[in-house]
Amino acid sequence: MQNEKLRNVAIIAHVDHGKTTLVDQMLKQGGVYRENQETVERVMDSNDLERERGITILAKNTAIQYGDTKINIVDTPGHADFGGEVERILKMVNGVILLVDAAEGPMPQTRFVLSRALELGHRVIVVVNKIDRPDQRIHEVIDEVLELLLDLDATPEQLDSPMLFCSARQGVASYSPDVPGTDLKPLFDTILSYIPAPEADLDQPFQMLVSAIDYNEFVGRIAIGRVERGVLKQNQEIAVCNYHDPDAPAKKAKAVSMYEFQGLGKQPITEATAGNIIAMSGIGDITIGDTICAPECVEPLPFVKISAPTMEMTFSVNDSPYAGREGKFVTSRQLRDRLFRETLKDVSLRVTEIDGATDAFNVAGRGEMSLSILIETMRREGYEFQVSPPRVLYRTIDGKKCEPIERLVADVPSESVGAVIEKLGSRKGDLIEMTPVGSRMKLEFLIPARGLFGYRNEFLTDTRGEGIMASVFDSYAPYKGDLNRRSTGSLVSFETGESVSYGLFNAQERGALFIGPGVKVYEGMIVGVSPKQEDITVNVCKKKQMTNMRAAGSDEALRLVPPRKLSLEQCLEFLADDELLEVTPESLRMRKTILNHEKRTAFNINAYTDASVYTTLVHGKVQFSSSSIGTIILSPGEQAVVSANGSEKRMVDLDEYVGWVDGRYVFNNRPLGEIMQTFERWYDIQVYYETPHLRDITYSGSLKRYGTINSFLDALELTGDLTYKISGRNILIYDKVEELE
Repeated sequence: MQNEKLRNVAIIAHVDHGKTTLVDQMLKQGGVYRENQETVERVMDSNDLERERGITILAKNTAIQYGDTKINIVDTPGHADFGGEVERILKMVNGVILLVDAAEGPMPQTRFVLSRALELGHRVIVVVNKIDRPDQRIHEVIDEVLELLLDLDATPEQLDSPMLFCSARQGVASYSPDVPGTDLKPLFDTILSYIPAPEADLDQPFQMLVSAIDYNEFVGRIAIGRVERGVLKQNQEIAVCNYHDPDAPAKKAKAVSMYEFQGLGKQPITEATAGNIIAMSGIGDITIGDTICAPECVEPLPFVKISAPTMEMTFSVNDSPYAGREGKFVTSRQLRDRLFRETLKDVSLRVTEIDGATDAFNVAGRGEMSLSILIETMRREGYEFQVSPPRVLYRTIDGKKCEPIERLVADVPSESVGAVIEKLGSRKGDLIEMTPVGSRMKLEFLIPARGLFGYRNEFLTDTRGEGIMASVFDSYAPYKGDLNRRSTGSLVSFETGESVSYGLFNAQERGALFIGPGVKVYEGMIVGVSPKQEDITVNVCKKKQMTNMRAAGSDEALRLVPPRKLSLEQCLEFLADDELLEVTPESLRMRKTILNHEKRTAFNINAYTDASVYTTLVHGKVQFSSSSIGTIILSPGEQAVVSANGSEKRMVDLDEYVGWVDGRYVFNNRPLGEIMQTFERWYDIQVYYETPHLRDITYSGSLKRYGTINSFLDALELTGDLTYKISGRNILIYDKVEELE
């Protein structure tokens, strides 16, 4: 049985293809507004950040009445980083409206959201939007959409999807690109005729899957979802269960308040029937993926599998010299509670506590945009904290280290094609398609996610601000090798104080500054960018010394270059591996992880004439190169081994190689021959072995660096396997068992 009076539909598209604008016009022509009512553009983007950035972040529900039929509409985000929102929302609807820009055509996110809709078996109405653009290419876009459907293995029915031609801004749609439309009636009629009505089995026990969570200060969490079957009345007893936690007992609750969506608001209802999308309050700890059902028939519904995060950042308590001055919430407990609260409504976010650290948390998400939105939201709420540079999440597949690969589409002017291909090629990007679009070129790449870090600003420079770039996660592929994340260094403040014009004037000769005069700075804070790869320490607090002697022209006004003000996203893109971003409600300060200049870079080199050269990085960053081995870039905890046969890079236990600084010799699972070789150099002795196999026995432990050789030999004897004899500067090691025999 179907409820013919209902239709549930989601609007999906790439970012900025006109979803929210189309919903605006559907609301106007659906009779939601009074004739003289004042309206605003993008009314569904109610969040301040959404309106500022011009993007949809959270999915929104609305509904219109068209004739005798109620159409529930869900406006979804278009940015790839909020794909988790789209994936779960698709479970609530029976069909989708796919918007495609008449000039840009299908973009990466178009492919992603369409593939998810096809997997669920949804019917698709294709709407070619912005047909009034002067650079529209409607017929080419139609072919591209059909190719995309074929590429995604659409069924014959899905390939035969109806196609409409629309201008969301003007509020018109038509069945043909050559016939101008007058209103959105063709779209409404197509929804009614093509999108199936929801199943409405009223005789079965009540069941509803929670697909979204809203929050209200007065009533707490509000569960949103589609009623799968049955009828629910107000104040009726209900049970809450979860498909992925079958052993947990069902929680008892009561349907205190229920609402259905009508226009821009929610209307209280006393009865909810199968097929309708409703909101429900009164359940304290409800979360996305839970199933609400009748107590006599507890049957949890499986929740849609959300794609795993591909990127991670570390959020930690602010420990800069200016910590606690500007924020309202600064403690680790407050930071922890806020991050875990975010996971309740954002299913694509993952927060984990770091072993051994009480003031830092790893936060994984879909991309830089989703994490930067979280940072900005927390900042506006009064939180103060610091974040690490973003890093990709690797996987081991079939014994190989694999990394996330992004499908990148770049629409660039013809004269910029060479520069873009060269830059992305150096970042391990593979060009897979190149399509001319009028005087421009559409480039498609498969590139490691880490290759896009810090590239957006370069892209805008290379294309003179005319390029359009978008990417979406494609797959995991074998690790493509090291790449240099940033070709520039940082200008780092030498001391704590307040920046002055004289110090800034001298510093600007070294690079471009991020700050002007009168800004409070501290030692280790980043105040600009250097054109060279290495960091440069500058004193922006340096004042002019006052004397009674003046040279001609010395008192002329200092001309300062206006500083570059970086946004939050630009700061995150700029950060190197050994840098952090301090976030407060009032300021964004980039800094070095280690503030003290003398302690910032430390590495250990072991080099002997008879062995390989071992270079171990403790903290900071080191890069070295030669004609024989090429370029090697080390991160903290990595070691480069260079020998006559070549070079290799590996992760090591730092204690083994830098323990000598603290007067210790540390060895973990090392062969005896290697340990004694170190002692031979230290004590000018010669070690002999009764049989060669004794060299290969492995030991772990630590010794005081400057103790006598006897302390190690005595410890060796205590193991019960070996013993020794000393003759002058010669030592013989032999098997104790054989001696007893």
